[in-house]
Amino acid sequence: MTQDTALLPVLTIGGYLGSGKTTLVNHLLRNADGRRLAVLVNEFGDLPIDEDLIEAEDDSLISIAGGCICCSFGNDLLGALTSMTQMSPPPDTVIIESSGVAIPGAIVASLSLLPGLTSDGIVVVVDAETVRKAALDEYIGDTILRQISDAECIIINKLDLVSEETAQQVADWITEAAPAAIQIPTQHGQVLPDALLGLITSPGTGQNAAHSDSLFESLVLIPTGPVNAEALAKSLTKGSLGVIRAKGFVTDADNQPWLIQTVGKRWSVQRTNDMSALGVICLGFQGRLDRAFLSKEFRVTPD
Repeated sequence: MTQDTALLPVLTIGGYLGSGKTTLVNHLLRNADGRRLAVLVNEFGDLPIDEDLIEAEDDSLISIAGGCICCSFGNDLLGALTSMTQMSPPPDTVIIESSGVAIPGAIVASLSLLPGLTSDGIVVVVDAETVRKAALDEYIGDTILRQISDAECIIINKLDLVSEETAQQVADWITEAAPAAIQIPTQHGQVLPDALLGLITSPGTGQNAAHSDSLFESLVLIPTGPVNAEALAKSLTKGSLGVIRAKGFVTDADNQPWLIQTVGKRWSVQRTNDMSALGVICLGFQGRLDRAFLSKEFRVTPD
């Protein structure tokens, strides 16, 4: 798909009660690293922001260190999203933390009702210790399975509470329930923000993405000539290449810049006049990025 104007990315985080959504969101806020994040929640009580992150608060807004905010939308999610697009400057990413019984796919469907927004993915957090049992429950099982089937990325959380054998069984079960979703194993909601919030804004700076999480590695690719942005974006979603997320800028045969973004099997390309630097950064699990193929197939050289 193509877009002519910049769209505000919206990341939807779902998962059943007690899965660790709150911990994950606080981790993202604590490690925003210069990103301006806006977190939308039904009520503040549903998402306790860590006290040391809060700079100021009133009835509807919490100001968080680093330029981030948390906003309570009650029953007016679309109104809150509209207000985010009208902020100057707008946030870099809006995070919707859905309630434990919400269906994240339905939330994302509502984004199409508003101009200026685009889905930046559906992330679902699951409790490795309890998710399989909960999915069998006659009252909540359908909700949990629907949440998982909607996900583009599944955070398998609380792995410190289960054995390696159980962790593998959970991973295999999720693969059957959501074969197209990326799985990220973790504990205490500690997920590399780049894996969820997009990658560095200027990939062509001569450096790989900086991060300390040994689970991931990154590769910056600099095109040596014109690139078909749509074909490249589609190719980066092939699971065999090991790319979890990709983001960056390329130019076509007319020297028109394009922004490429992928997350799992979803991709988008967007014409832009605001190209920070030429290059695409690819993030993948350690040892799984097919570096040689990525460099050769797309006529690019590793930076």
